[in-house]
Amino acid sequence: MLRMKRLSFKYHFYPSEAQKDIFNKTFGCCRFVYNKALRLRTDSWYKENVRIKPKDVSFQLTKWKKEVEFSFLTAVSCVPLQQSLRHLDSAFNRFFKKQGNYPTFKKRRGIQSATFTRNALKFDLKNKELTLPKEIGKLKIRWSRPLNHHPSTVTISKDCSDRYFVSFSFEKAIIEKEKVAKKIGLDLGIKDLIITSDEEKITNNKYLKTHEKRLKVLQKELSRKVKGSNNRNKARLKVAKKHAKITDSRKDHLHKMTTKLVNENQVIAIESLEVSRMLKNKRLAKHISDSSWYELKRMLKYKCDWYGRTLVEIKQYYPSSKRCNNCGYILSYLDLKQRSWICPDCNQIHDRDINAAKNIKEAGLALLACGDGVRPKLLMQ
Repeated sequence: MLRMKRLSFKYHFYPSEAQKDIFNKTFGCCRFVYNKALRLRTDSWYKENVRIKPKDVSFQLTKWKKEVEFSFLTAVSCVPLQQSLRHLDSAFNRFFKKQGNYPTFKKRRGIQSATFTRNALKFDLKNKELTLPKEIGKLKIRWSRPLNHHPSTVTISKDCSDRYFVSFSFEKAIIEKEKVAKKIGLDLGIKDLIITSDEEKITNNKYLKTHEKRLKVLQKELSRKVKGSNNRNKARLKVAKKHAKITDSRKDHLHKMTTKLVNENQVIAIESLEVSRMLKNKRLAKHISDSSWYELKRMLKYKCDWYGRTLVEIKQYYPSSKRCNNCGYILSYLDLKQRSWICPDCNQIHDRDINAAKNIKEAGLALLACGDGVRPKLLMQ
């Protein structure tokens, strides 16, 4: 079965100094338009109780360009400026649907981006050449994987470590994978990132902890530099590159791991953890962030959706660790430091995490078969 999905392929590219200058101007103008439009819509609603429509903001952009004070907006392509307004409108729509927080202002320090639509670019699919407007010209792209589709939009971005990326967005038909009989339950942890119901433990590489010693040295050097100096900017780049290395290593590991799980299992059961709340625990916040549970679940969700797999999320308050998988007995209390326990009813010895993974699998299959609110049969006895 074919499924049409919108994909984005991201590539590293190396701009010339002239291109860097144009991109920096474009990023600044996009950020300025986004922030000014956000301020306009916010003030209009809270001060005058009037909701401005997106088309009215677009008319305002035309007026801003004619003003002498904002004449710098004409030096860049108008397409990414209009796209910035569309991104702001999408952010407001998500907020009104309670799918996200209220839009915030973009900062100079952070990921910068500009989006070009199909009518503002030229892409030679055969020779793999991308040409952008306003004297940007052709980009020197490192093609790390093949691209066989014409993009509908192209997004240029720069991260905190001054690396430049180009992202091609397009529609593609994805073929579902062949069905398999295997089903699995996953318990997420800190020492072991994933514990499966098949009694397999996938070690947490803890990339932040691995590079933490070197990162402290770099951050200490940064704190000693004079603000606004070139040496401070050099030290900032060193810190940013180290963080980028940590993030890239973690994402690569998560992609390989989630792809393997989706390929081998038809049904994947997992606990629906509220990671944002768990991060309020000062003792565990750094370790939970380093484990990146939210990103792991996000990858599993879209990959299961792409390839015809089933991802089942059980409620986070389900007593997966305290319930005996053999007889269904539930402990009244289980300390977090206690990694194994003996069931008082059947004398079965349980590894805390493996037992939880088996219970999550059982609860997930029961939920899949009977609907929400149903517990495994043994739990009802």
